[in-house]
Amino acid sequence: MWKSAWILAIAPLILTLAACSKESGQTANTATTPSSSSATQATSNRWNTIKSRGQLICGVSGEVPGFSFVATDGKYSGIDVDICRGVAAALFDNPDAVEFRNLNAKERFTALQTGEVDILSRNTTWTLSRDTSVGLEFAPVVFYDGQAIMVRKNSNIKSLADLKDKAICVQTGTTTEQNLADQMRKRGITYKPVVFEDVNVTFATYAEGRCDGITADRSALVARGSLLPKPEDNVILDEVISSEPLAPAVAKGDTKWGDVVKWVVYSLVKAEELGINSQNVAQFANSNDPDIKRFLGTEGNLGEGLGLTNDFAARVIKHVGNYSEVYDRNLGPKTKLNLARGQNQLWSKGGLLYSPPFR
Repeated sequence: MWKSAWILAIAPLILTLAACSKESGQTANTATTPSSSSATQATSNRWNTIKSRGQLICGVSGEVPGFSFVATDGKYSGIDVDICRGVAAALFDNPDAVEFRNLNAKERFTALQTGEVDILSRNTTWTLSRDTSVGLEFAPVVFYDGQAIMVRKNSNIKSLADLKDKAICVQTGTTTEQNLADQMRKRGITYKPVVFEDVNVTFATYAEGRCDGITADRSALVARGSLLPKPEDNVILDEVISSEPLAPAVAKGDTKWGDVVKWVVYSLVKAEELGINSQNVAQFANSNDPDIKRFLGTEGNLGEGLGLTNDFAARVIKHVGNYSEVYDRNLGPKTKLNLARGQNQLWSKGGLLYSPPFR
């Protein structure tokens, strides 16, 4: 009798605990952050999809010379393009096993989140919100940039203060718009933002004289400015109003896939540190240096840990080159843009580029 009474007494407590447990389980299942098992499954599916497809799908701009630009013959070039070619080289030993898809600033993140593209390599700034709420997982920075403003030489505009009550062209859907608003607000400078979604329309409007200035990443101003009717009639103000670390990204949850992209980028930097480039990489195959042997995959099994062949870095360098080669080919002194490397030098030369050890 007492057992029955005891069971009846604790029954409500048991039901309450069960309900709480069920509620907790539902919350976990609907959370936006994937569990480790679901993340592993997502990674496996993405990697399996790429392998079965036989090529990488890379989201780029296609409209920024030096970063990603498609010529009249349909060929793509630029740092962002070479990053994807490097990943394809690591995966398939073929830098051409990649399909490029042009994405504007507004659609780029959705394309990555929905799986339309495998990787986003589109002069994209790494920010906290994009790393969290937007759901991106960033690879290492491939270009350290900063936002600036371009004006016409005959405008007598020498600084941000001279832009008071002036019209400034800016592209929406980027960090550029908010950075401009923040800086002008902080300095107490009123201005007239002229906002467009399309980068071509933004620069065309400036070229037509409907804006007194135009703002974008400094590299973009140099690149897009070179396409203006009279590039020499424009000047970029000295003031840098933000830091813009540009990096490729994959969808959040693809941890192993993210690792592949991450270490392909690092391999470009490490190769330059070691003095290995596309012309001499074969000569280093017989090196007795343990660091070089591990890096090129002639010793150890570092590639296997990424699901790649152990010589993945050698593949990348053979087909694409080291970071210096990529930079010089697209932005260096022999190009029309002629951008000094500055912060994009190796750490040993006063820059910010640094690779973790390959061991």
